[in-house]
Amino acid sequence: MSSSPLPGLEIVTSIGALAVSPSNHDIVWAGTGEAWAIRDADVMGDAVYKSTDGGTHWTPLGLTDTRQIGKILVDPRNADVVWVAALGHAYGPNAQRGVFRSTDGGVTWEKVLYRAPDVGAIDLAFDPDNADVVYAALWQARRPPWSQYPPDAGVGSAIYKTTDARATWSGLSGHGTPPAPRGRVGRAVPPTGRD
Repeated sequence: MSSSPLPGLEIVTSIGALAVSPSNHDIVWAGTGEAWAIRDADVMGDAVYKSTDGGTHWTPLGLTDTRQIGKILVDPRNADVVWVAALGHAYGPNAQRGVFRSTDGGVTWEKVLYRAPDVGAIDLAFDPDNADVVYAALWQARRPPWSQYPPDAGVGSAIYKTTDARATWSGLSGHGTPPAPRGRVGRAVPPTGRD
């Protein structure tokens, strides 16, 4: 029997994202790993976790090599549809970067937006008027020990949009977005907002 106050999260030392399902408040998601800044003392995560009892017990549900989760979205219409923004390894390139989506409550994951091994996802936002419209902020960032890798503000940092809940993504330029090169970006969408 675990002595942890959060059984299932005994070995996790940092949480990068939390999300509560809008349609079922007993379902809570946690993305592990620090993702908001890349420093020389980052604490990496080990998975995405899910609780079905309001956060009392937790189960790891994969994405173990993403290491840093910046944002989790749960579809307001369907608690089984979950989006994860994964920054990836802080100190080296890896393929487990970008946006991942599950339609079965985290049993399986599909990588739906990926640009390069040094470009990870850092933020996600639904259009409040249409949950099939999702915005993703990508950040080109990697840090070797004791310094910042030069392309931290490279052309990989951008905002992307899908209007069909994953199949096609388009990069946004203009629409109030700063010109390249960009550093870390985020996105929020107001109700009845327009890009």
